[in-house]
Amino acid sequence: MLFSRALIPTVKEAPADAANVSHTLLVRGGYIRKVGAGMYDFLPLGLRVLKKVEAVVREEMDRAGAQEILMPALLPAEYFKETGRWDLYGDTLFRLKDRKGGEFHLGPTHEEIVTDIARREIRSFRDMPKNVYQIQTKFRDEPRPRGGLLRGREFLMKDAYSFDVSEEAARGSYEIMRKAYCRVFDRLGLVYRMVAADPGAIGGSTSAEFQVLADSGEDAIVACGTCDYAANVEIATVKAPGETESNAAAEEMKDVHTPKIGGIDDVAAFLKMPKDRFLKSLLYVAGKSIVMAIVRGDHDVNEIRLARALGVDEVFLAADADVEKATGAAVGFAGPVGFKGKVVVDRAAAMVKNAVTGANRTDHHVIGVNRGRDWDGELHDIRLATTGDACPNCSSGTLRSYRGIEGGHIFILGTRYSTQMGATFADEKQEKHPIVMGCYGIGISRLVASAIEQHHDADGIRWPMSIAPYHVHLITIGKDENVISTAKKLYDDLRAECIDVLWDDRDERPGVKFKDADLLGIPLRVTIGAKALASGHIELKPRTETDPKKAELLPVADAARILTERVKSATR
Repeated sequence: MLFSRALIPTVKEAPADAANVSHTLLVRGGYIRKVGAGMYDFLPLGLRVLKKVEAVVREEMDRAGAQEILMPALLPAEYFKETGRWDLYGDTLFRLKDRKGGEFHLGPTHEEIVTDIARREIRSFRDMPKNVYQIQTKFRDEPRPRGGLLRGREFLMKDAYSFDVSEEAARGSYEIMRKAYCRVFDRLGLVYRMVAADPGAIGGSTSAEFQVLADSGEDAIVACGTCDYAANVEIATVKAPGETESNAAAEEMKDVHTPKIGGIDDVAAFLKMPKDRFLKSLLYVAGKSIVMAIVRGDHDVNEIRLARALGVDEVFLAADADVEKATGAAVGFAGPVGFKGKVVVDRAAAMVKNAVTGANRTDHHVIGVNRGRDWDGELHDIRLATTGDACPNCSSGTLRSYRGIEGGHIFILGTRYSTQMGATFADEKQEKHPIVMGCYGIGISRLVASAIEQHHDADGIRWPMSIAPYHVHLITIGKDENVISTAKKLYDDLRAECIDVLWDDRDERPGVKFKDADLLGIPLRVTIGAKALASGHIELKPRTETDPKKAELLPVADAARILTERVKSATR
């Protein structure tokens, strides 16, 4: 493609609403343009990357034995109502009515629709195993769409579904897809971890996320440095060192005046005490009740574990007015001593002797607080795992925290949907059983942004070769006839080898072309100028190099062969 004929509208300024690197660089590089909150045009460069990610995913799904189908994006409400997700998804669903008043929604996921296919087409144990997938646009009414392609209202997703006769067989299908996902993420050039995860609204018995490691990731994960244990902090378990009963004598409980100091960090500094001596008291709404959750001052509440301990689907931090009503104090001064409502305490917090906590009076804390004598509560594991915690899976490892972007999620669904929707099969004795299902998703458009979050520098994007919009960025300096003819031959030779080439033939200064090349992030930058050409060479600079002076001279006669070999070796 000639740059002069391409639609590549690069800009210098970052978009005002950009909160992360990928959003900024995708807009500045002319890859995407915003249409509305969480909705984007894919311009030519952006679509090329999207299609390359899609191609890798499709190849690995086909290789794993899955068959591609396409289900509608506009769905009748009856299917989600059949499984209860019409209400469970709440405001996340884009709902609409047709001219006759029929209820519909735009598909956020397709478990119900594919289960309907199964109940109509699968009759016998002989019809399984089966695995089908689609690559299609999904719709979710995110309350705060942000991060460009990382969290949008409309996004491209691959979702696959397996059907088996038993849980054991389903685990076999799950393992096939796990390996396929590893191949996908390896081929995309991403650094990732597969972590145990919460199945959420999808449901199921076994669930794992493929987290692309990035400092900008909104998901927190922990992983052991010794064994292969890794989990989203929402479900990670810990056996933290030092969580044993203290032999310290119980002190007298005393009131301490802490004027306008409510946060743990500030109170710890004010009292000159470590945060692990504190009890962090947070109030949550659980159903129709206000509940106090207690964790150690240096820990945070795991809201999923708290919800499970309370037997509810979700918990929410109580509003300031509700906190003040329940404790009689301003936010920041809550504590378990004298609290009249239900208290749930983490095991680590329960072991803190002579603790410091809020006094349920504004501008006051209490010290010398001990569970059993001064307060009590239900004991549960409700804290988030963090760096330094002992690994729950091995005897010697410790956990380290990472940030990640969820790029894929795999589930064993079991019989949740098949039971609710009557998707059954007949065994050898003609007895009916519910089909055992699996579900496997990859956020294709999200992976475009995730790759940038991992592969960029101060000047722009650094695409992995497998998904770069072009493999080679050819730049010509000046209008010398020999320069142009050499570039034309190299351009034609590379294209004949199926190498994607963008030739910057614009009448622009070299500095402008080089700036755009860095911004666009195409892996191999080849510059042809009269000076190097006089000695029979052209200049190659890989975009992955951090040293701007590090470039190599290629003989003109060998350039096409060398470049072709480098591209093909990087995309095998």
